[in-house]
Amino acid sequence: MKINSKYAQGMAALALLVSMNACKPKDAGSVVSGDAASKVYVAPGKYDEYYNFVSGGFSGQLSVYGLPSGRLLRVIPVFSVDPEKGWGYSEETKPMLNTSHGNVPWDDLHHVSMSQTNGEIDGRWVFANGNNTPRVARIDLGTFRTAEILELPNSGGNHSSPFITENSEYIVAGTRFSIPPDDKNGDVPINTYKENFKGTISFVSVDKDNGNMDVAFQLQGPGVNFDLSHAGKGKSNGWFFFSTYNTEQANTLLEVNASKRDKDFIMAVNWKLAEKLIKEGKGRKQKTKYASNRFDESTHTATSTIKTEVTVLDMKDHPGLVYMIPCPKSPHGCDVDPTGEYIVGSGKLAALIPVFSFDKIQKAIADKAFDGEYDGIPVIKYEAALYGEVKKPGLGPLHTEFDDKGNAYTSMFVSSEVVKWNVKDLKVLDRVPTYYSVGHLMIPGGDSKKPTGKYLVAYNKITKDRYLPTGPELSQSAQLYDISGDKMQLLLDFPTIGEPHYAQGVAASVIKDRSVKFFKIEENKHPYVAKGEKESKVFREGNKVHVNLTMMRSHLTPDNIEGIKVGDEVYFHTTNLEQDWDVPHGFAIKGALNSELLVMPGETTTLKWVPLKAGMYPMYCTDFCSALHQEMSGYVRVSPAGSNVPISFSTGTNMPKSDAAVPGTKK
Repeated sequence: MKINSKYAQGMAALALLVSMNACKPKDAGSVVSGDAASKVYVAPGKYDEYYNFVSGGFSGQLSVYGLPSGRLLRVIPVFSVDPEKGWGYSEETKPMLNTSHGNVPWDDLHHVSMSQTNGEIDGRWVFANGNNTPRVARIDLGTFRTAEILELPNSGGNHSSPFITENSEYIVAGTRFSIPPDDKNGDVPINTYKENFKGTISFVSVDKDNGNMDVAFQLQGPGVNFDLSHAGKGKSNGWFFFSTYNTEQANTLLEVNASKRDKDFIMAVNWKLAEKLIKEGKGRKQKTKYASNRFDESTHTATSTIKTEVTVLDMKDHPGLVYMIPCPKSPHGCDVDPTGEYIVGSGKLAALIPVFSFDKIQKAIADKAFDGEYDGIPVIKYEAALYGEVKKPGLGPLHTEFDDKGNAYTSMFVSSEVVKWNVKDLKVLDRVPTYYSVGHLMIPGGDSKKPTGKYLVAYNKITKDRYLPTGPELSQSAQLYDISGDKMQLLLDFPTIGEPHYAQGVAASVIKDRSVKFFKIEENKHPYVAKGEKESKVFREGNKVHVNLTMMRSHLTPDNIEGIKVGDEVYFHTTNLEQDWDVPHGFAIKGALNSELLVMPGETTTLKWVPLKAGMYPMYCTDFCSALHQEMSGYVRVSPAGSNVPISFSTGTNMPKSDAAVPGTKK
């Protein structure tokens, strides 16, 4: 009955919150000053100042926006199939969505992290997490395409990822849901959580030259839920800091049972020590199964490999590896300032913001200023690690970003505002409303050693009255603020795809000149490439038919194909012969049970098609490419199974037998 009472109180509070958010603030239309439009205007033909990479949430995609305009530049498919680009439909990209569970064509992309060198964003790669079926992905910023997807073993959810070390040695991921490890019997009663469930942190190595990822090692510890994390930098390089919740280790009605403690923990991990222990052979080998999927741009083809072993360190067995720092209450954000000295915890249910000192943490460890243990892990005394508290910042602190002037900006979910405060004296300097219920924030470079202090973007969970009505659901909202002065200024609303969680931004100059404009046809190593129209062909291998087809403005080669039979597996290996920027071609055929293809200049991509009945099947280019785009088409004749029609193909020679076939002409 006690739990039911608390549950009722929680529901009442939630109802109050919803009703608050449903009310439009009186000043909602007046908070934007008169010069806002000029500050976000980017003239036609001009580039934005920043790239902004935004997680797509439940869309499973990554979106790219320009700032300050808010223009959508690109949607990059990562974990979700995408018929616009043929992602997950083409034979070359299908392996990218393979997992130990089979092909999983969707995921929940929450967070992004850009590669760094010496703690500064270097513009090479963006990493993204798959929250549902635990995975991490690497997006190549030369091609703006997903280059790799790695499944994470021993994980029951991958919200707490991917967070990067200051030289991109590792991206780090904590399990959202603790579960029995993969080598243990998972068929146990759920209420044996405390005995059988473990929390795992994965350290994924990143090859410094090509970006290839692998699970270097894992740390297994108490069955808590990991939320957000950031690596140390500067003086704290070599450490990682994770927020944890559900330290009550509840398994039901978490909104009550996982919110009982006044303090949960920030987990401090000495990853340099972990790396040393692994090199010394202290880790144990654990059997498991996970997929490693990589896309090769030279062959334009992905491969999937199932791996069967990981190396694990048990946290409590290695003194000095992990420490717990009390943090009020149900923390979400765990953010490290540009100097690496200050670690900011954001307790969702706290009325303050605790700021911890790396120097004080090290002193507390040296002095053994501990307050007991948590599942065998030393707990540092709160006061011993604490630098200070930001008092009365707002309601529902979630996430903090930093500027280049020593200031921090924290999102307040419940009170729908962004609060600016000084990292040294912990005094609140400014606050601005958001519309509505802000989650994460983004300042370009805001979690690096070199943040900028020009713009901040708030990613809001509720839109309400900000856009024209579109039925029962509105697009999610992002809002751009000018933070260059003492006071923050709202400049722009712009809608986003999916549900945006976290984002990262960087100056356009870091990326734009490295962008690939087309693939060189002479370097194409696809096994079925046709590097010119004379190399196009159609040939049969049993019930498989391969069509090596070329595309060029404005025709297909071949564009007449005969001899296909019902039930054949037909593989259209389409090569775009263009060698010019921004001239993709598409390919589709009637009755295909997948999608179209979108083929970049110099690339080869394959569509599998199995005709189910005899007849005539048009094929055509789907991407508008010239004035004669409509004419870029052809026919495939399908004959009954067992027929004797031979394979034949042509372009430009298979004309009608007589003029009588054309209405209105004479014999």
